[in-house]
Amino acid sequence: MKRIFWIHILLLTMFVPVKGQFQIDPHTMLPSWNLNEKKLLVVPDEGLWAIATDWKNDWMEGWKYASPEKVERSGSWVILTGKMTFPQGTLFLRDAYREEKNGLVRCRRRYEWTGSDTLRHINLSVRLRLKGERMQAFMPGILYYGNKNGARVNPDVIPVYTGAPGEFAIFEDHRFPMPFAMLENAEGKYAAALHTTPSPVRGAVLDDQWWSLGVEAGQDYTDFVLYSGPIGYNGKHGVAKALQATPMSYTQTYIDMEPGRVIEKEFCIELYDIEAQGTGFQRPLYTSLDLYKPYDAESFTDFQTIVDEKYRFAKNRWIDFGHGKEGFNMYDLAQGKSIVMGWCGQADSPGYALQLLANRLNDKDIPELIQRSLDFLSAFPVDSETGMFPVGFDGHKFFGGDPVSCGQAMYNFAKAIAHARSTGAYKVGKWEEFLRKCCDGQSRRILKSNWNPHSTAEAFYIAPLAIASKLFGQTSYREAARKAAQTFADRHLKMNGCYWGGTLDATCEDKEGAWAAFQGFLELYELERTDQYLQWAKHAMDVCLSYVVIWDIPLPAGRMADYHFRTTGWTVVSPQNQHIDVYGVLFAPEFYKMGIYLNDHRLMKLAKVMYRSCFQLTDVYGSQGEQLQQTNFAQRGDMSNVHKLRGGYSEGWTVFWITAHFLNAAAKFEEMNVEP
Repeated sequence: MKRIFWIHILLLTMFVPVKGQFQIDPHTMLPSWNLNEKKLLVVPDEGLWAIATDWKNDWMEGWKYASPEKVERSGSWVILTGKMTFPQGTLFLRDAYREEKNGLVRCRRRYEWTGSDTLRHINLSVRLRLKGERMQAFMPGILYYGNKNGARVNPDVIPVYTGAPGEFAIFEDHRFPMPFAMLENAEGKYAAALHTTPSPVRGAVLDDQWWSLGVEAGQDYTDFVLYSGPIGYNGKHGVAKALQATPMSYTQTYIDMEPGRVIEKEFCIELYDIEAQGTGFQRPLYTSLDLYKPYDAESFTDFQTIVDEKYRFAKNRWIDFGHGKEGFNMYDLAQGKSIVMGWCGQADSPGYALQLLANRLNDKDIPELIQRSLDFLSAFPVDSETGMFPVGFDGHKFFGGDPVSCGQAMYNFAKAIAHARSTGAYKVGKWEEFLRKCCDGQSRRILKSNWNPHSTAEAFYIAPLAIASKLFGQTSYREAARKAAQTFADRHLKMNGCYWGGTLDATCEDKEGAWAAFQGFLELYELERTDQYLQWAKHAMDVCLSYVVIWDIPLPAGRMADYHFRTTGWTVVSPQNQHIDVYGVLFAPEFYKMGIYLNDHRLMKLAKVMYRSCFQLTDVYGSQGEQLQQTNFAQRGDMSNVHKLRGGYSEGWTVFWITAHFLNAAAKFEEMNVEP
């Protein structure tokens, strides 16, 4: 009787509802989370533990449930234990919970099979239920409040989720750059996040089978779920987002537990208030940084070596069509000859970057390369009405022209002019004339009452217009930059349509679209020093941050594993294109700068890792490929077998941006007197 009494007292001490508190119900022994005296996060009515015992139609069936039979304390841990009985024996179950700083609760779930025979075709699970209707879901690199913009364009190609009852979105652990899922209730002004410790599953029928993480919507609630393998999205069970335009079957994801097998799954939960719609995703980003601490820059190649090698490769891309038509080739010579500004070409970038890096590189050819390359690019024709211009030249004709490429080229011209003016080392007349024509047309176009940009791609105009307004003393440029910034803030700050359209080979939310807004908002902040622009910049930056891989994803045999490749610091491309690339190098200096403005050293340390980690896999010629396959996704090579995609590396597509962004970012670090 005494033991029962003290257990009852223990349970009562755990049941003191205060803001954000984790608690154990004294009667059911079930965990729950309160926020502002409301019980919002609970376990399903069926029980704390759920095991699927059968597999049919590409999904789990035959569910068995169990609830705690005992509660105890061990130091700071609260431990719940129970069991399930099968014909072959007993599966012992244990959850251990510990409250950590800032309201985070860590749980270690343990499954121990003690039966006499193998327990076959089962699936283990974690399920936590957040109360609320049609909540918005956020999964880093994968799902941005339902991918509403992508859904309008291509709902069959990308993951789409509205939160309607019956919907689900569940993906492999190794697909997450930051391994958490978030749910936001904008009306109730609260959100919750489930963080997981990613891991493969022992006993899996498939090779390289991992746990999965996601959400499943019900009536007036949504469940966070962790499964020992099953995945699915867009109403289809047992499929992986494996190709750019279509999923591939990924089924039979059950496990067998042999006698004596112990499997554990660790996860963390946070439940918190939010101030405004579209902000729920921000807190768990920084929780994830605190959990993984991805700050070991010194284990990667040093800054000077990276700059030297990237410059060496850049010089090898120089081509001359004759008659002053010369610059940096977008391709390897075997792939073609084209001088292209912006996006993949970035022929405009060295004209700015090499000015800042000249002393570090100590090459007498640099001034001539800068002058000649920007002089030729300045000769590209500009439409006086719109400020648009072709961005490519193939030796015979000009071609192309789009907001992404034009905006990026204008930015590099503005930066090149600003620095050249400060040194007086270059003749900038042609450069200034070109940039003026672009800004005149773009500002007129943007300031028209009927300007209605298709996507966030046009946010790439904000930063160059802001810089040019100062260079040339033109208030119309600043007014256009302000109007564009306000437009994209109105569209995206509430996340009822996330930043999108910043890359030319995807039709959905992407980090490049977020970067366009981040760069523009930050440039306006530095021009005007208003808190509003800094807060806008942080919001867009945080979306960029969500694409950054902050943990080293273990890789199967393949080109990446050959070099013990580490994924930390690389970036996922978009919900449509799920490989990783080096693009985050470009905005690493802005992360560092925001770390200064916000007094957040985490951003400063992460920026250094992003720059230096992304030099991995540079070959003896100084070349890197664009697409690295950290998950079950590919765009090139043999894509016939979903189980052989992960760990691959497409090294043949070596367009110039992969080199130029390293030099561009190095120049920005140089301007800050920072050596990452």
